[in-house]
Amino acid sequence: MENQKTPIYFVPGLAASPEIFEFLQFPADEFELHFLEWLIPLSPHEPLEAYAKRMSDLVIDENPVLIGVSFGGIIVQEMSKHLHPKKTIIISSEKSHHELSKALKFIQKLKIYKLFPSKIIENIETFSFLAVGETSKTRLKLYKKYFTVRDRMYLDWSIYNVLHWQQNKPLENVLHIHGTDDAIFPSKYIKNFIPVEKGTHVMVINKAKTISKIIIDSLKMLK
Repeated sequence: MENQKTPIYFVPGLAASPEIFEFLQFPADEFELHFLEWLIPLSPHEPLEAYAKRMSDLVIDENPVLIGVSFGGIIVQEMSKHLHPKKTIIISSEKSHHELSKALKFIQKLKIYKLFPSKIIENIETFSFLAVGETSKTRLKLYKKYFTVRDRMYLDWSIYNVLHWQQNKPLENVLHIHGTDDAIFPSKYIKNFIPVEKGTHVMVINKAKTISKIIIDSLKMLK
């Protein structure tokens, strides 16, 4: 049993497919990787807690490692409340609503997000505005490949829950990896994280080698 592989469950970012994790590399003899797909909310008003419980029901291992990117980071933290993870790791995300930027709090307060309806986002050319920090051509290429979940209810529900997450203080046992150039969740609002220099909000794709090493080293410390 000492050589049993550590199960890792991955949750991608908002509207993203698990392909965003394709460049992360882990020793095959040490880790067993599981990539979760987004579920469609049962209704436009499904509570985040209930949604996270449904996602946690997809986890078949005890004491897994949970890894989430961006909104997926919020989801794995909520999932951890239903599971007993060995470690919860978030990338390019937030640990509480206090880590939202002033710009996102402004958007939340004035409900500006309602001006960006999901039917606009369904057109991938306009969805590229979320990939701040990359060139326009690179943004479009990345989002065409990786951001494939276009269900309107899911998109509206997800955007709302990113802005209205009610977590007041960080959970224990959470490791936060964050890019210094993240424009969605600027690092100046984030506390207690492992920095990735020049890392943007999509660094799980273009800084995968660095992120893989941070994750592997952190999990070795648990053994």
